[in-house]
Amino acid sequence: MSSSRHSGSSGGSSAKTKRDIRVAQATADAKLHSAFESSTQSGDGFDYSKSVDASKGSGQSMPSSTITAYLQKMQRGGITQSFGCMLAVEEETFRVLAFSENAPEMLDLIPQAVPSMGHKGLLDLGVDVRTLLTPASAAALEKAASAQDVSMMNPISVQCRSTQKPFYAILHRIDVGLVIDFEPLGRAGDGAGGGGAAAGAMQSHKLAAKAISRLQSLPGGDIGLLCDAVVEEVRELTGYDRVMAYKFHEDEHGEVVAEIRRADLEPYLGLHYPATDIPQASRFLFMKNRVRLIADCNAPQVQVIQDEKMKQAISLAGSTLRGVHGCHTQYMSNMGSIASLVMAVVINDNDEEEGGAGGGGAAQTKGRKLWGLIVCHHSTPRCVPFPLRSACEFLMQVFGLQLNMEVELAAQLREKQILRTQTLLCDMLLRDAPMGIVSQSPNIMDLVKCDGAALLYGGRFWLLGATPAEPQIRDIADWLLECHKDSTGLSTDSLTDAGYPGAANLGNDVCGMAAARITDKDFLFWFRAHAEKEIKWGGAKHNPGDRDDARRMHPRSSFAAFLEVVKARSQPWEDVEMDAIHSLQLILRGSFQDLEGDAANKSMIHARLNDLKLQGMDELSTVANEMVRLIETATAPILAVDSNGCINGWNAKVSELTGLPVGEAMGRSLVVDLVHEDSAELVERVLYLALNGQEEQNVEIQLRTWGAQQRERPTVILVVNACASSVVGVCFVGQDVTGQKLVMDKFTKIQGDYATIVRSHNSLIPPIFGSDEFGYCTEWNPAMEKLSGLRREEVLGKMLTGDVFGAMCRLKSADAMTKFMIVLNNAMDGQDTERFPFSFVDRNG
Repeated sequence: MSSSRHSGSSGGSSAKTKRDIRVAQATADAKLHSAFESSTQSGDGFDYSKSVDASKGSGQSMPSSTITAYLQKMQRGGITQSFGCMLAVEEETFRVLAFSENAPEMLDLIPQAVPSMGHKGLLDLGVDVRTLLTPASAAALEKAASAQDVSMMNPISVQCRSTQKPFYAILHRIDVGLVIDFEPLGRAGDGAGGGGAAAGAMQSHKLAAKAISRLQSLPGGDIGLLCDAVVEEVRELTGYDRVMAYKFHEDEHGEVVAEIRRADLEPYLGLHYPATDIPQASRFLFMKNRVRLIADCNAPQVQVIQDEKMKQAISLAGSTLRGVHGCHTQYMSNMGSIASLVMAVVINDNDEEEGGAGGGGAAQTKGRKLWGLIVCHHSTPRCVPFPLRSACEFLMQVFGLQLNMEVELAAQLREKQILRTQTLLCDMLLRDAPMGIVSQSPNIMDLVKCDGAALLYGGRFWLLGATPAEPQIRDIADWLLECHKDSTGLSTDSLTDAGYPGAANLGNDVCGMAAARITDKDFLFWFRAHAEKEIKWGGAKHNPGDRDDARRMHPRSSFAAFLEVVKARSQPWEDVEMDAIHSLQLILRGSFQDLEGDAANKSMIHARLNDLKLQGMDELSTVANEMVRLIETATAPILAVDSNGCINGWNAKVSELTGLPVGEAMGRSLVVDLVHEDSAELVERVLYLALNGQEEQNVEIQLRTWGAQQRERPTVILVVNACASSVVGVCFVGQDVTGQKLVMDKFTKIQGDYATIVRSHNSLIPPIFGSDEFGYCTEWNPAMEKLSGLRREEVLGKMLTGDVFGAMCRLKSADAMTKFMIVLNNAMDGQDTERFPFSFVDRNG
């Protein structure tokens, strides 16, 4: 089935990829930036709404040099904010390569007399930065710089040599060395809490302990509740006037999904904004530096002085002090916001097609994506100290982890609902195919979210909800047969962009369409209205009739610009929805691919259906097997049984875990032949309850193993959810916890004095490691040496998170690191964690 999403794919042979969308958006961002720069120079003023309109689909290309210059300015703009100062140094020698103009004054290095010709000041290019700090501070800086992951060492408490003025030093690596951001301690504008002498990430994270505990205690299944909680906790931590959760949609536009604000501020909750409001280059930077503080957008920017021998400007992409460019300053000013704190929310991206998006600024880290942002605004200057920002960053990691689970749960629930609907539709097919899927309840409109649906079968029409008229549907079908004859269907959020000639005549009720071809000439259709109908103005002031200055980039004009962008589009079709449509299409095509729609063939259909009814459960099992094959590629172990308890579904993952091939499993009794005797009674009860309408969740069962798997382990332990179906019988969707269970059992048997265990070389003693309150490794026992391949002396004194686990021993994912850090923080706070599954790659890979 072909797809035409977002624009211009009239051929419909391939979907517009995320890479395409991001590259196009980066170009639009560059156009917008160029228009703003031109308006600043000419004094004509910047018309935001017209610029957004001009940047979308105008066919006007931008020179690659203009795009490159725009992206370079975002990352290497040569300006910093004034709430701190910046030094870039060579990593080995600490020789200064660049510094912000305010550094000498802020570091109390202004000479008492004017330096004579040829003599350098106290701070100049080539100076060793360690000579500017106290000996203890210089030693702390050297220790931090030696770490594999310097971010885990931040912030480092340092003092000026001359006046002992205290600073937080925040380090990060760039292509030519280290960038050190110095932020003074004890500023009058510091945010709530967190201004003490915390040093290192682990100490900073303690500031968010209460907020993290709240997020982890929330009931699952409600992303809105999770978003509401996180904005409340961030506001309590930081004290900003307004805190919002801003989610990115598939087409890159954004929406405010949660908000807490000062009572007198107008609400932004529910507003949608065009993708250009958060440029792709900014999103790229958020993937590199997860927290962005603007202390005062009206404060003068500070120029960076650097060695003229350097080939290009210093990269400030990871700097806490990166400067604010004019367009964003104007946007903040128009919103009445002087200060802001923005934090990236990053989650897993299992659908990422490519590692980057070309054009420089559109790439994102493979396997991870920017779900959205937590955005804080304040009406007066506000500078939150780094330890508190670090705590907020860790809170975002935990939020992202929780969000991952919620997104995956929501996807599973959607898939489960779709599977149930497909099952019911199959039942209808057995009774009255294919008219039953439109004439009975539930029907094809219940399969996916839509405003209308239609069946064109044998020259007749069945219409549900808001659809085009019958002649228009016939015309769409003829267009598909002519222009997409080699395809089995089409999905698009804009029939206009897909190239359908009659799109303009369909009115406001039809914009997007998914079509599935079920025979040579027959189709199923699903229709969606314009997305504008679903966009709601947030708050009384946000009324379509209200006007503000379109020449200013402001939430209201930004919203109006978004409506201009989406007025000819529907909500995009999600992958899970297209999978559901495609699977229904396969079932229908498999049943009727050779049949035409005349009266004689209809008789053949009904005769065939009568045969199916007479054959009863045998044919029903065949339909069940058809459905099981659709989920054969699932990575989770899935099995199904009929009403007699015999296997009629056994996917590749179960086969892999148990060693029992699919062919040998089919038809065997689950309880008698496949389940371990310890679980037999439990499984019988679960089957009985499921077949009587009571589905069990999170049930632990043991399956027997065969062949090579049996030699390795006698049983496989699964935690399963049982789902009943009138076609399949009972479907079990499971999670393999065998390894976790074995580890847990081993640890529960360990008794005695922990000091003795740590020192023992006995092979029965498990791997043990320890940490101090700052996160440095203090213990690494012989079993841990053997397991990891790292000697005790190699790891003692190094940061557990980042250096040991991260650089020396790689963890499975960013989520695994976050979970590990949560456990460490809980332990430092006196909270025990039992049976925490922990896996890593040893030094040899």
